[in-house]
Amino acid sequence: METFRRLLPSASSLVVFEAAGRHQNFTRAAQELGMTQAAVSYAVRSLEEQLGVPLFHRVHRAVHLTEAGEKFHTDVSLGLSRIQKSAEDIRAKKRETNVTLAASTAFASMWMLPRLAQLRADLPEIDLRIQTSVRDLDLDEEPIPLGVRGGEPANWPQYHAALLAPEVIVPVTSPSFIEANGFPSTPTDLLQHRLIPLEEPVRQACDWPEWFESAGISYPPQSRRLAINDYVLVVQAVLAGEGVALGWQHLIERQMRSGALVPVGGHVLETGLAFYVVWPRSRDLNHQARRVRDWLLEEGRKEREESAAALQTAMAAGMPG
Repeated sequence: METFRRLLPSASSLVVFEAAGRHQNFTRAAQELGMTQAAVSYAVRSLEEQLGVPLFHRVHRAVHLTEAGEKFHTDVSLGLSRIQKSAEDIRAKKRETNVTLAASTAFASMWMLPRLAQLRADLPEIDLRIQTSVRDLDLDEEPIPLGVRGGEPANWPQYHAALLAPEVIVPVTSPSFIEANGFPSTPTDLLQHRLIPLEEPVRQACDWPEWFESAGISYPPQSRRLAINDYVLVVQAVLAGEGVALGWQHLIERQMRSGALVPVGGHVLETGLAFYVVWPRSRDLNHQARRVRDWLLEEGRKEREESAAALQTAMAAGMPG
């Protein structure tokens, strides 16, 4: 092995030689490699000294491969191309195990993160990358294979869409808030409490006026407002006992089951909209992305089966004795 190491030129000198021989010009090789012409000339000269034979004829400002140089260049080009192909195959194989999911910060932190351990157990060979944004990303432009969107699939004709969760909205608060302020059992009762609005910066979201309208009540603007533009922070404020906020059931169901969040107000809004897993029609999903998509949809299916009963149980548990 030691003899082989002494005989074999460095990889960098072989790369320089291949470019110089292909261009038959040291200057153009230098431009391609981001080097100076002098550095290319030096690397070729060092390689010739190591091999003990000239590889180029140097005539005025032109260079031409010698007979030995021609043969060596053919072998070097073949070897480097095989190494490049092998490296590209390895990188492609690695990329196939990476699947990117575009989603809101709320979905990523409140729906996806609690399920990551289960995802790793079910799909151990897949590396999931979650890319969050304040707006729905263009999956074709990025490109990203999978996304989660709320709304109506008719508005996204460029995507396939499969149901993940219906949009079900219920006001929630913390046990500490109820202990300090009483239990608001009706929509009218809620008007006497601090309601925390979500000021969504880009995506359209149900707000308090819409929720009250669905309950048949006009919503008067509150003078003491705690407005937050990030839903994760809204939920954190509720958990801290700061007031009542609208809860998207598929995001807060775990907190309701644990009792950390208590549904109040006695009215649930089903908007008729839903959240979907989407993927571009313009290209096929690879095998790993299909597996992640199917896993997400199965998790959504299981949650839908359990959610209605869980919400009823949570609301009943939150009612005063």
